[in-house]
Amino acid sequence: MAIARMRSVVLDCPDPKRLADFYGELLGWKITNLEDDWVTLSDGGPVRICFQQAPDHQPPDWPSQDRPQQFHLDVTVDDLDKAEAEVLAIGAVKHSHQPSEEDDFRVFLDPAGHPFCLCVD
Repeated sequence: MAIARMRSVVLDCPDPKRLADFYGELLGWKITNLEDDWVTLSDGGPVRICFQQAPDHQPPDWPSQDRPQQFHLDVTVDDLDKAEAEVLAIGAVKHSHQPSEEDDFRVFLDPAGHPFCLCVD
C-alpha cells in the first residue's frame, strides 16, 4: 500500500503566470488557480503542475554541477521535429547540450530556465 498519492509538481520561477502559460500551451492544460505568487495548471485529473514565485530564482546551469538541474520534466511527443518548432515558438530555448546520440529525446529550457525533454517512445 502506498504511503501517499501524487498531488503536485511545483516549480520555482520569477513569473508564475508566464511559466504557467508556457506549460499550459505545451500540455494543453488549463489554469485552475491564479494568484500573484502561485499558479496551478491541471488537465482535470488528480496531478497538477504549480508555479511558485521565487524572485531570486537562479535557473539551473546543467550539465554543470554549480547549479544542477535538480529536477526536470519529460514529455512524450509523436514527432520531435514538429514539437521542437512548436515549443520554440512558445518561448522554449533548445539547450546547447544534447546528450542523446539516438535522437530519441531533445533537451530544452522553459522561459525560466528549467530543463525539460521532448521524448519519443
